[in-house]
Amino acid sequence: MTIRKALSKALDPSARKEQGLSKTNTCIIILICLSIGIGIAETEITLTEGLGNIYDTAHLIFFALFAVEYAARLYSAPENPRYKTSIAYALTLSSLLDLLVLLSFLLPLLGLETSLLRMIRAAQLVRLAKMGSYSRALQMIYKAIKDRRYELTVSVIIALSLMLLSSTALYLAERSSQPEAFGSIPRAMWWSVATLTTVGYGDVVPMTILGRIAAALTALTGIGIIALPTGILAGAFSEGMQGFRSKSTETETEN
Repeated sequence: MTIRKALSKALDPSARKEQGLSKTNTCIIILICLSIGIGIAETEITLTEGLGNIYDTAHLIFFALFAVEYAARLYSAPENPRYKTSIAYALTLSSLLDLLVLLSFLLPLLGLETSLLRMIRAAQLVRLAKMGSYSRALQMIYKAIKDRRYELTVSVIIALSLMLLSSTALYLAERSSQPEAFGSIPRAMWWSVATLTTVGYGDVVPMTILGRIAAALTALTGIGIIALPTGILAGAFSEGMQGFRSKSTETETEN
């Protein structure tokens, strides 16, 4: 086995006959999580005071490790039939994303303020969805949403219609007593969204009798509206799992 094939087998899940993650990809996932954890810790001043050199060193170490990984992926990419050359892989979205992540490690060391840019590191978690069993799980989620797209569309239309109706009702009932909160239908929509989603911030509440009746009806209806797409997706996921298990059983029987 050549070095390129060995790297491809270690880094590219589609090159493996075995299921699950390779040890190399498992280590990469751990490094990604650690780098994101350090990025989160950097936002807390009590965790960074007097430790700037340690964080800078960690940035350099992660940069070196991810740079080696990026170079290895470029070198081994032609082993995958989808990429004729390393340049073809380098121009893919995932590769460009990796390059941005590498830059996010270096820019803070140059004295540039990149607190937002550092969050690009979180994009590396996309890799989790492309490795081993994670890709199958994502495909199942995509299929469930696709199979129930019409039902989900109807539930979204119902939710938007109810939001408009409740906003209009509260506008008519509360516009005189609370013009700042319910002086227009768009203003009333904030209350409607918070109520329909059962969040209930409580920053804006109806004061009139008609407003409270409309609010009660909206709150009760919102429970069903939120549960509707949840039930639709749960049923789709259940059917998808049953189909996957049936295929696995058939494959085992044939073997």
